[in-house]
Amino acid sequence: MSPYQRLKEAIRAGDLTPGQQLVESALADWCEVSRTPIREALSKLQHDGLVERSERGLVVRERGPEEVLDIYEARIALEGTAARLAAERRSSHDLMLLRRSLARLESVADGDVDAMVDSNRQFHTAVWRASHNVSLTDLLERLDLHLARYPATTLASPGRWQRANEQHRGMVTAIEARDSGSAERAAIAHFTEARDIRLSLFDV
Repeated sequence: MSPYQRLKEAIRAGDLTPGQQLVESALADWCEVSRTPIREALSKLQHDGLVERSERGLVVRERGPEEVLDIYEARIALEGTAARLAAERRSSHDLMLLRRSLARLESVADGDVDAMVDSNRQFHTAVWRASHNVSLTDLLERLDLHLARYPATTLASPGRWQRANEQHRGMVTAIEARDSGSAERAAIAHFTEARDIRLSLFDV
């Protein structure tokens, strides 16, 4: 694993916490590399928006409800577009992958948080790829990375897992039928609910 990947995963996992100062020498010791690849990794992470410059130097970016609103405003629009394009452009292979991802979702027990998060990410990645728009997929992956910095998952909210899978089924049905309007509306409803749950965690 490269220093960039290792640091990115540490931020996602919360091992490097929001506001934590990032000292090149300490990170180099931790990754067992020289300071040059650490400097390059930090530059990439700053470009990704995962770290930011402060009076103390580079720090892990803080989290808050304002950022959640920004992320979901973009994500709701892009997820709706991805679902619409998937309905218009999906191949039989895409549909097979979507059905397989949906079956995996439905096999996961409510409460198995790691499996819930992993299978959910796999499903939405399948939708993005079915859109056959590389730039759109790249943008959604970046937004997903930002949301992954928030440790609690909306899927663990009471009743959310069942509702989410009902929405997932609706998306697959619409994509299979090439009903682009229904697919877009289903995706927008799905992520609007996720946004509202996420904001409730901040007691906004």
